[in-house]
Amino acid sequence: MEEWQRRYPVFPRVLLVLDGTGPTGIDNRISALHAGAKFAHIDFLRGVPMLAAPLNDLLRSGPSAPIWRPVTNPGQQVSWTDSLRG
Repeated sequence: MEEWQRRYPVFPRVLLVLDGTGPTGIDNRISALHAGAKFAHIDFLRGVPMLAAPLNDLLRSGPSAPIWRPVTNPGQQVSWTDSLRG
């Protein structure tokens, strides 16, 4: 096990904040991320959750709210703290 994994067993996560478009554009961007995730190494996706959320939702509900959509399962919404619990 690498040193950083001993100190931070629940990190890292990749949190993507999306802005500059409406709800349809956000959905399109998350769909594009989902399509791109299929090319990533499966161990990387299992070990490093990638989550995306619209900036408006983040400002309205806060970062701990279940507004984050896993790139590998964009139909689901989770809080960033629950993203490793499966």
